[in-house]
Formats: sequence, C-alpha cells, structure tokens
Amino acid sequence: MTSIITGDIINSRHLKDQQIWLTPLKQLFLQYGKTPKTWEIFRGDSFQLEVTQPEASLLCAIKIKACIKSIKELDVRMAIGIGEKAHAAKKITESNGEAFIYSGETFEKLKKIKRNLAMQSPWPNLDEELNLMISLGTIAMDKWTPLSAELVLLTLQHSRLSQKELGEKIGRPQSSISEGQKRAHYNEIMELEAYYNKRILEKLK
Repeated sequence: MTSIITGDIINSRHLKDQQIWLTPLKQLFLQYGKTPKTWEIFRGDSFQLEVTQPEASLLCAIKIKACIKSIKELDVRMAIGIGEKAHAAKKITESNGEAFIYSGETFEKLKKIKRNLAMQSPWPNLDEELNLMISLGTIAMDKWTPLSAELVLLTLQHSRLSQKELGEKIGRPQSSISEGQKRAHYNEIMELEAYYNKRILEKLK
C-alpha cells in the first residue's frame, strides 16, 4: 500500500516569478524522495507526489498547504489516494495502480464540490469519516494568512522544539509563537492529523 497526492497551485499564474513557490515546494518534496520517480511538477502548476507511508499522507498535505499558503494570494488543491501500486515506472506520472486512480478521481471532484483537500481509499466508510473531519479542518487551513502558514510550516519542520525554543530560533517571544499557533488552530489540526494517522494504521494492520 502507498499514497499518492495529486495537486495544483491556485492563482500561481498571477505571479510573475514562479520560483517564489517552486523553490520551497521542491525543497519540501525532496524530503520524500527524488524526481521524477517520487514526485513531478508538470503543466507549470500541477504536481504528483508519492508518500510511501499512507498514514503520513495527511501530514504531508498539511506541510504542502503551509508551504504554499505562506506566499500571498496562493493556495493549493490536493487529493490523497491510498491503495496498491500496480506498476512503478521511472516517472511517477507513468506509474499506476489503485492509489493513482483514487487520487485522480478525487482530484477531479474537488473543483465540483468546491473543496481544496480530500482523500479516497479502499475503505468507503473510513473515507466518509475522515473526509468530514478534513473538510472541517480545511475551514481553518483555508483561512491561514501567509504569516500563520509560515509559522505552521516552521513548527512542523522543528516539531521537537518548544514554543520558547522556536521563538528563539526566529527572534520572536514565546507568547508570539503561542498566539500565532492558536490563530492558525495548530493544535486542533494536529489532533486531526494524529487521528487520521491512527485510523489509517488500523486499516493497514
């Protein structure tokens, strides 16, 4: 079993300098593997990424969301597909299997249902449960300001640091970090991610 995230950047074509989002996104993707086998960016603003641990796929999507939302006026639309991988090609866009089908099908639905994040797996009852929770979580994530998104990404990248240590790292007081995380609903989003992780792992056993 694996997971595939299919996505595109919203409003990217309004920017003159595409590297402003391409560079940090590529750096994030490199944490999961090399291009083009593990990830590809194509058609200018679309991408596909494999997260080989399906239980970690939502955390990856949250990181991508924070990375892109940290840039003014940008957002990202993503579909997570969890399932088997039937064929592993040299390029991820030429690989196929259940996870790719689910990711592609869900991505096509996102514009119609006017949502920016959803998942699909071989377990329909679980999909219904998790997608309801994700839809509530994205209410907060869709409203992140660039400053909030930047703080969320920094917190995720340095998850072992305390608020005080995080503040010292970026030259801000602990109270500022605490307030920023509250405004971003960071704790609630991490509770969602932990529950998602737990439920997927239960199915994978």
